Amino acid sequence: MSFSNLSASAIAEELGERLKQARLNQNLTQAEVAESVGVSRKQVINAEKGKAQLEMFVAILLALNLTGHLELFLPKQQISPLQLAQLQGRQRQRASGQKTADQEEESEW
Repeated sequence: MSFSNLSASAIAEELGERLKQARLNQNLTQAEVAESVGVSRKQVINAEKGKAQLEMFVAILLALNLTGHLELFLPKQQISPLQLAQLQGRQRQRASGQKTADQEEESEW
């Protein structure tokens, strides 16, 4: 499945459905997962519907022993050697944003 054409809510629903399938594959009930995580069954139900906060989603991944998949989900981003040279060895802390033609005008100070 390609996530590129889906809305944020559709992606969340798909991830919730995958979480549910992983739970079922391990033959665990929602109540068992909830007890393992230390939350209510309702919160597990919401996560499986794609309506969970990130921390809850990760906690359920931990309970299902699926955290090894997180590296594939969002790999660590490396700084390109060119950017590193431009920054003289320092890592960027902020994005500069996209400049428009109007913003590139010199100030009158």
